[in-house]
Amino acid sequence: MRGGFHSIHHRLFVLFLFCMSGILLVVSLLYYNRATVQMHEKISSLSQKNAAQTAGLFSLLYQGYDSLSKSLSNNFEMIRLLNEQSSEPAVAYINEQTITNMIGAIFYSRNDLVGIHVITDKGKIYNYGNSMNVVDPNYRNEDWYRQVQISSGKMVWLGVYRHSLIDQVEDSPVFAFGRLIYDLNEHKPIGIVLFEMNPQTVLSALDNLKLGQHSRVYLMSQEGRVISSSDGDPPALDDLTFLRDSGDVALKQDSDRLVTASRLSFSGLWVVSVTPDRDLNVELLQMRRYLIIVITILILVSTLIASIVSRTFSSPIKKLIREMKMVEIGNFRGMLSVASYQEINILVASFNRMVNRIEELIERVKVSSVSEKNAELHALQSQVNPHFLYNTLDMIYWMLDEKGNDQLGELVLSLSSMFRYSSQWEDGAAVTLREELEQIGHYLTIISIRLEGRLQIITEFDERWLGIRLPKMTLQPVIENAVKYGLEPLDRQGVLKVYTREESGALRIIVEDNGRGMKAEELERLQRSLNQESPREAGKGGIGLQNLHSRLRHMFGEGYGLEIQSFSGEGTRVAIVLPLPQKGETGHEYTDSR
Repeated sequence: MRGGFHSIHHRLFVLFLFCMSGILLVVSLLYYNRATVQMHEKISSLSQKNAAQTAGLFSLLYQGYDSLSKSLSNNFEMIRLLNEQSSEPAVAYINEQTITNMIGAIFYSRNDLVGIHVITDKGKIYNYGNSMNVVDPNYRNEDWYRQVQISSGKMVWLGVYRHSLIDQVEDSPVFAFGRLIYDLNEHKPIGIVLFEMNPQTVLSALDNLKLGQHSRVYLMSQEGRVISSSDGDPPALDDLTFLRDSGDVALKQDSDRLVTASRLSFSGLWVVSVTPDRDLNVELLQMRRYLIIVITILILVSTLIASIVSRTFSSPIKKLIREMKMVEIGNFRGMLSVASYQEINILVASFNRMVNRIEELIERVKVSSVSEKNAELHALQSQVNPHFLYNTLDMIYWMLDEKGNDQLGELVLSLSSMFRYSSQWEDGAAVTLREELEQIGHYLTIISIRLEGRLQIITEFDERWLGIRLPKMTLQPVIENAVKYGLEPLDRQGVLKVYTREESGALRIIVEDNGRGMKAEELERLQRSLNQESPREAGKGGIGLQNLHSRLRHMFGEGYGLEIQSFSGEGTRVAIVLPLPQKGETGHEYTDSR
């Protein structure tokens, strides 16, 4: 059907595709927007929890470092030795060694200490650490020294540095904190103690607040001074005014980053995390790519579904149009068969009834025109009553019997029995194996007489299977072919053996001969003809092997029928494969529904 876009198929296809794709896109956009909001809420909540946890970690670190600094700054013996001034070199040396030993004991009490430095107001320095302790002479001008000097006695977090603050030989990163040393008797500071630790613990605590690969975390003072940084780079912060009016946890969402801060309870320090937008939207980007892939696949599936659905509407109508064109040219034999929607099925059924009615009317006209000629033809035909033939053959038998011609009489009697058996044919006729064997006995009698003793017949049948039911005229076509094509051409003694065997869960009635057999190509051609889908019927009385095979398969199923083996010059073996009766059955019921 031509018509381009104006056809039903194309319009329905576009309509279905537009509707399904539109619904899919709307649902996907709503889902993406909702997922984006939930993702940001989830990230904000997670960031606040991480900030609170990080503040707790720093509280634990502060308590440990505070106790460590107090172990020296509150050591009365060390304070006494620092204040003691002796003119005796030996005593001064002993005091210095005692102070160094005290510092060393603290140093070896922890594995993460890099160095401990005690600096008095008089300029005396006591060191203990991993390196050679080459002191920077300009330490008094450094910012860290001033921070400890102006403190009120609390521990001062100095931060993470790339190298030691005072030891010029120590070049590995350190985390430093310090404390004033007070003389409690005179209530005045007499020096400071500087601790330098391995910074990994502090950096790990800062990393706990990272939300992504590019996040940066800072430990900052109230004034905005960076004490420690997760990567050591300059801060990426320019506006911290939101921290002044915040509680213990602050959150600020910008267009390109998320800033989360948590106040440390033990001091005025803040732990600040800055996460760029590219880290926040990693999952959203992955979900966006996933949605694009899924939407593309679903649109392709929608296209396929739209095509199939539109065809279910248009295809029956196209078939109906083609059939109507055939009716226009006078072809009333076609029957349209479709399985579609109820309305279309009703339309097709009405069309079929209309065509059938037209065909019936045309046939009536044809019948009425030839009825006179048929009457004349029927008048010339003569009908032969089968009973007349039976009686005639019986009469010939008795006449031969009176004259003592027993062999010819037996031949006539067998012929009469065969004719009576084969003429009583009805569609779907089924007989027992016993009845078939009686019929075959008459046929073999005629064959034996005709071949004048050149045929030896052997039959072996199990009494259990004589009641099994099978289609009428099952054995005769097989035996007839064996005699005609295998045994008659022989110039030697022929043997025909008919017997039953139970093999592989089936009953086989085997007809075996020692005739000339078949060549491989002849056997292949015969087997191929047996498996044709539409076997040709040979008529009511002349049922061939092909038709017999088809009837057996129709009656019992695909696994049954004829099996043929043949070897040129050796003979042929044909097995009629039937199912075994079930327990308690004496035979099979047969209904040929062809």
